[in-house]
Amino acid sequence: MDKFTSFLKASWEEMTEHVTWPPFNELQANTTLVLVGSLIFAFVVGIMDFVFENALRLFYQSF
Repeated sequence: MDKFTSFLKASWEEMTEHVTWPPFNELQANTTLVLVGSLIFAFVVGIMDFVFENALRLFYQSF
């Protein structure tokens, strides 16, 4: 149990005293960027899925 307590204390010290956290406005901007990028990526993958699905359906219906 002493190892676990020591681990928790060391982790807390690392997170509160040694990590440099970004300012809130920078964090918010990066979060927005990731969200927009993820939505664009999902939209592109959705379009590709739609195109391939219809192309394969057309291909298989010809046989």
